Amino acid sequence: MKKILAVLVLVVAVSFQADAQRFCIIDSKYILDKITEYKDAQTKLDAMSDTWQKEIDNQMMDVDRMYKTYQAERAMLSEDARKKREDEIVKKEKAVKDLQKQRFGYEGDLFKERQKLIKPIQDKVYDAVQDYAKSRAYDAVFDKAGGVTLFYADPKLDKSDDVLKLLGINK
Repeated sequence: MKKILAVLVLVVAVSFQADAQRFCIIDSKYILDKITEYKDAQTKLDAMSDTWQKEIDNQMMDVDRMYKTYQAERAMLSEDARKKREDEIVKKEKAVKDLQKQRFGYEGDLFKERQKLIKPIQDKVYDAVQDYAKSRAYDAVFDKAGGVTLFYADPKLDKSDDVLKLLGINK
């Protein structure tokens, strides 16, 4: 009976070990922040975004000025003149909103620039992580910067520095 129990415990232990998965954790934000090209691209995107936002803000201030002027002069305008000014204000406001959508909307100019500047760097990191995982026989790699919630992660599991070394970047 003891032998059967020992064999059973051994079989269960081996089966648990066979199912054990190897995993590690990386911090993609940490890795990307260490890559000079990424920081340069992000700086360029931020400057572009600021310029475009200022352009849009200036045009919105023009719309606001047009509206305030219209409000002040409205009593003195004929019905046709009022309609014409209202149409101008609405047209200008629509143009500004269209520009905002063109610059910052889904698949807008900022999105396209981000794809052009950032995506190749992210792909390079993704490939390095994939190579690292395959070479170390990890079953899974979790990214603690990617929105995955981790209640606890042992720091020795964080392999971000190893991925940076694989990319040829030192701390």
